[in-house]
Amino acid sequence: MKEMSSTMPGGQQPQKHYGITSAISLAPPREIDRQYTKKLCDAMKPFGVFEDEEELNHRLAVLGKLNNFVKEWIAEISELKNLPPSAISCVGGKIFTFGSYRLGVHTKGADIDALCVAPRHVERSDFFQSFFEKLKQHEEIKDLRAVEDAFVPVIKFKFDGIEIDLLFARLALQSIPDNLDLRGDSILRNLDIRCIRSLNGCRVTDEILYLVPNKENFRLTLRAIKLWAKRRGIYSNMLGFLGGVSWAMLVARTCQLYPNAVAATLVHKFFLVFSKWEWPNPVLLKQPEDSNLNLPVWDPRVNPSDRYHLMPIITPAYPQQNSTYNVSTSTRTIMSEEFKYGLSVTDEILQGKAEWSKLFEPPNFFQKYKHYIVLTASASTEENHLEWIGLVESKIRVLVGNLERNEYITLAHVNPQSFPGSKENRNENDFVSMWFIGIIFKKVENAESVNIDLTYDIQSFTDTVYRQANNINMLKDGMKIEATHVKKKQLHQYLPPELVQKKKRSIAELNRSSNGGSSKRISLDSSHLDSSRDTDSGTPFSSPTSKPSKPAFDTDDRCDKRHLVLLPPVKAKPPSPPASSSVSTVLSGNVKPTATSSPEEEPNGLDDSVNGAPVKRPHSPTQEDLTKRHKDAEVRMEQFVDFGLSYRFDRLPSMELPDASSPLPASNSCRVVKNSIKLALNRHK
Repeated sequence: MKEMSSTMPGGQQPQKHYGITSAISLAPPREIDRQYTKKLCDAMKPFGVFEDEEELNHRLAVLGKLNNFVKEWIAEISELKNLPPSAISCVGGKIFTFGSYRLGVHTKGADIDALCVAPRHVERSDFFQSFFEKLKQHEEIKDLRAVEDAFVPVIKFKFDGIEIDLLFARLALQSIPDNLDLRGDSILRNLDIRCIRSLNGCRVTDEILYLVPNKENFRLTLRAIKLWAKRRGIYSNMLGFLGGVSWAMLVARTCQLYPNAVAATLVHKFFLVFSKWEWPNPVLLKQPEDSNLNLPVWDPRVNPSDRYHLMPIITPAYPQQNSTYNVSTSTRTIMSEEFKYGLSVTDEILQGKAEWSKLFEPPNFFQKYKHYIVLTASASTEENHLEWIGLVESKIRVLVGNLERNEYITLAHVNPQSFPGSKENRNENDFVSMWFIGIIFKKVENAESVNIDLTYDIQSFTDTVYRQANNINMLKDGMKIEATHVKKKQLHQYLPPELVQKKKRSIAELNRSSNGGSSKRISLDSSHLDSSRDTDSGTPFSSPTSKPSKPAFDTDDRCDKRHLVLLPPVKAKPPSPPASSSVSTVLSGNVKPTATSSPEEEPNGLDDSVNGAPVKRPHSPTQEDLTKRHKDAEVRMEQFVDFGLSYRFDRLPSMELPDASSPLPASNSCRVVKNSIKLALNRHK
């Protein structure tokens, strides 16, 4: 990192400059800030976010044993390949960790992401054969399985009760010393793409830690933000929200902007910065550098498709990638409103009007919307069910994209939590999981009623899932997916009563609401349609077109554009996407918005289709249109997302991707459910 310093008044020692802009505030923490930080720690403890000393030591012992296994195995392989004894004695080998464990923010019982680094004479096939067999021989290792054909190949196992995902990278080195540093770009030379992907997680994690001013303040803040995101239902890279690496980079950027602040202040500033952030301006921790290795990197000045990303957060290690490729219009809207709500809550906390526990209160998702899609995945055996729900969940963002393109739908909000199927709604021997998607229908002017057909949106999603399952030979008898539209008042048929009942509001909350307090929020659902309109607010969202009330800022809170605009503006307008772009997402599993101008020209990107709103589909296409669009659709493979871990059903070689020409599975091999979902909304009188 290029070290820079800013001049301090009074001839003081220059302050180190982190990130690509100057800090917003260099103010040191006050005693009250430390007190609020202690209260924040106390509020997080009941959620099991901190491990005790015994658990930490257990993890260290397990990793030490695994590191010794690797060294022994590499020495054995070296001997089999006739290396001289002098070379064998110093051939080395090492286990690196990455992800939440390496960042120091793992929770109780969390798994460990690890990487086995070997010298050039050890092949990947050796790792999946002889090392796999070596692991098999140890009694402490259970549930051993290899996923060699994954986008990032992995061996998964439990070592003395700790789950470990172990990747492999073979470097172009004769030996692997214990002090090897993976941050240098030169280690990527002459490596195959699978090794580069495997190294990516470690390189990104190490770079993040290197780029923050104070690691302990960063870690405590990240623990709080990750807990908040999970509690608020916005922690899932797979479903189009943010994953662990993305949250880590947002917190790291906050730490760079407030380098001397403690965790309580940083949590508040996190919400301040990102409630005001002008997406799709990217979040960058350092200026991207070109290492001349000809690897694809995120750069909207060069790659037109990168200009359509809605919420870019760019990994700091070469090759730089956007870790939020899956974010859609709906998920960005939901997260933006959660940032605003987090700011209002932390304002209250730091004014002494609320406790930290309020920040971690979950929203009542099942009171928030009037309409829901219930997505059900079922299988006849537990083993088949686990495999099946993994594939279905990885494709739910395709369904969200389909719904977003419906001309009558304003927002589609998927709850990341799945629920077991109720006994009343399933066969006795089936294993069932359900996901719920909240729907907001748009206001239609001058119409007494409107008929909405969701059949195509849902059927194209189920066809995509079945085709992919068929192509990878996963599909087995009894695997089914169904989608049903329900109103809020019907949710009790699917869920236990405690989840669908209204929460009683406290007197303090009622007073704040009646007095127009900062916690009051406006519903996105401005529709005048639907005679069954509910009056409860639940946890509504603000309208993306309405201007939020200005929070009270400290004098140092000048989030001006020099901190937000991080790349030179793109002057040339990007080419218009092909006409088929509205359906290409069905194949790639990502929402690709259409744009007619560069992101810099319309920084907010929330109010119109120029910056992120999907092209609305006015009617269900004919089969002839659908086939033509599928054939024309461009399939883009996402890479290096969320520490580089992905599994077999997440990404496939292009020849395995299903398209309209792929046959649907035969009806005798599984039940392909063909539901017609049509509803009529009446104007609210």
